[in-house]
Amino acid sequence: VQLVESGGGLAAAGNSLRLSCAASGLTISNYFLAWFRQAPGKEREFVAAIKWGSGSTYYTDSAKGRFTISRDNAKNTVYLQMNSLKPEDTAVYYCAARLEPRRVYDYWGQGTQVTVSS
Repeated sequence: VQLVESGGGLAAAGNSLRLSCAASGLTISNYFLAWFRQAPGKEREFVAAIKWGSGSTYYTDSAKGRFTISRDNAKNTVYLQMNSLKPEDTAVYYCAARLEPRRVYDYWGQGTQVTVSS
């Protein structure tokens, strides 16, 4: 299984970024795909997830209304559209996958840095 993130970078507060995560080596319809993030000196935290088969989505409170997780079935790619970025969104963002009904994310990408300037 391989998860490859892209799309991170530097953005000014209020602007947008879109992260991508290309998945391979798994029967993706049986998985949850998620985004986590880890800021310097903080623990990794959940941001958003999508149940690939149904398309159901889940968000942490800080992401609701600003971030949107989506998928492209043809490309086996999950996206995180981040709008109205804030400096506190600065973190390394990780893509992760877990096989239903497991609760543990077994597969992780290498991470992509997002830096939001004030």
